[in-house]
Amino acid sequence: MKKINFFVAIIIALITFQQANAQSDKYERTPGFKKETIKVFGECSMSKHRIENAVKSIEGVRSASWDINSKLLKIEYSIFKKDMPDVIRKKLTALGHDTDKLKADDMAYQKLPVCCRYERQSN
Repeated sequence: MKKINFFVAIIIALITFQQANAQSDKYERTPGFKKETIKVFGECSMSKHRIENAVKSIEGVRSASWDINSKLLKIEYSIFKKDMPDVIRKKLTALGHDTDKLKADDMAYQKLPVCCRYERQSN
């Protein structure tokens, strides 16, 4: 009889542990992330540093990497931030960098260091 009671107690403990573990799992999940590419104009490694740091400082951005040669910014951001690409474009144009959809203000562009100034596209 003692063996049966001990066996039943172990089974109940295992079932309880499994249920507790399954419930805590939903709080440990991380939200999904979306990847996107944005064209951002810049010229040098200072531009790269400025662009990546500005984007990484935005809440919801997981990663940002800008390629000097292709002028492409690869971002990964929370799927819950649906307007993130537009937020990023606005932030970068405020710093003086034109993007694929927005052009920076002339005053912001003139504030860029000389080495960071790129040939601007006429829109």
